[in-house]
Amino acid sequence: MHHFAGWWDGFELWVAGLPFLPQFVVVLVGAIPLSFLIAYGLDRGLRAVLHALGRDRVSESDQLGSEPMTPADVLGPSELPEPMLSGAAMGGPGPMREETV
Repeated sequence: MHHFAGWWDGFELWVAGLPFLPQFVVVLVGAIPLSFLIAYGLDRGLRAVLHALGRDRVSESDQLGSEPMTPADVLGPSELPEPMLSGAAMGGPGPMREETV
């Protein structure tokens, strides 16, 4: 472990001594693949844990092909709020014109 820590310290010092653009490229080339590998490993690990717990099945309401819910499905048509008009549609100060509604 001490050998790896010494190597890492040397690598950090080398990167810190580079000008900004080469430093950016070195970090980008190393960080992006490493980030994808970590994300892939976490995804596979979580998938295995959820499969072992029996939580990997899709519920019936989440299956593909089901229609998305609308506010009318949740509230009912009589409970929907009236749409509000923005100030841009008013046509200037004063009372609201009939064609605005």
